[in-house]
Amino acid sequence: MYQSLIRPFLFQLSPEKAHHFSFRWLKILFAIPGIRFIAHRLYVVNDPRLEVECMGLKFKNPVGLAAGFDKDAVLYNELSAFGFGCIEIGTITPMAQPGNPQPRLFRLPKDQSLINRMGFNNLGVEVAVERLKKKSTQVIVGGNIGKNKQTPNEQAVDDYLKSFKALYPHVDYFVVNVSSPNTPNLRELQEKKPLKALLMRLKQEANTHKKPKPIMLKIAPDLTEEQLLDIIEIVKQSKIAGVIATNTTTSREGLQTNSKEVEQMGVGGLSGKAVRKSSTEVIRFLHQHAEGAFDIIGVGGIFTAADAIEKLEAGAKLVQVYTGFVYEGPAMVKNMNRGILKWKRNQSLHT
Repeated sequence: MYQSLIRPFLFQLSPEKAHHFSFRWLKILFAIPGIRFIAHRLYVVNDPRLEVECMGLKFKNPVGLAAGFDKDAVLYNELSAFGFGCIEIGTITPMAQPGNPQPRLFRLPKDQSLINRMGFNNLGVEVAVERLKKKSTQVIVGGNIGKNKQTPNEQAVDDYLKSFKALYPHVDYFVVNVSSPNTPNLRELQEKKPLKALLMRLKQEANTHKKPKPIMLKIAPDLTEEQLLDIIEIVKQSKIAGVIATNTTTSREGLQTNSKEVEQMGVGGLSGKAVRKSSTEVIRFLHQHAEGAFDIIGVGGIFTAADAIEKLEAGAKLVQVYTGFVYEGPAMVKNMNRGILKWKRNQSLHT
């Protein structure tokens, strides 16, 4: 139904209008008694063999929703009925900000990809906290945090700390986003010295709690091998839980969409099938060179169970989807979990 009826209608709207339209209607729909139960029956795959331990947390299945979809914690309760093992909100900044001027989100249907330059548009951490207080689901929720656009990199640690402290009682794990290409100079924080200082400070803050919550670092797919080796060293030194690989790419290589169309879309991060291979290569590199020293969550171009399994075989413990969810719809999560379950069964037969 999604691909034959709903998606063709939504794709007549601009991507951002389609997103807000979907959110409004899902809110209305899930307010009807019994809808959540029906959605749960339709989409959730419950099987103990799908359970995964990652970051010291137990996930009901390895398929999560990546940050960027539910930026302001508007719909995480409803989205949990589609069978996700975790939902990541954000990117959240301390103060509300409008993000970059519209249009800032573009579809590339020929490549089953998206380009976005949203720019951390969100209502600020206080609004997110109030919504997270109304949690009515058991799904694991991650908090993806970033800095405000106007905050200079020299003061970035303060921004991350503000959101970290405010969200701490309300999320299960944190993701430090220094890899979005859409906030000026943000990716400079991936360099060795500032990144180490940031992660060490957040880890220090987490350690003031009886049970420190895990911290993950989200990185770009555009890093060199030397930079990736630095990331491995920093993650080990700071003792954070691991890495989310990867964010969107600034590359436009190998696209089937007409190059003039792509140029007209302008700058921004590319996600979807176009980044599947590069994302998997980063995961494999991290896993092999870190020798399993930390956990990896795989993101980038995941549309099918085979795509998810590719990431898991490369070394990821969990996967997250976003662009695939836009193109494939909610049945994708169920199909993915069923495919992973079959893969796990086959693995156990051969061991």
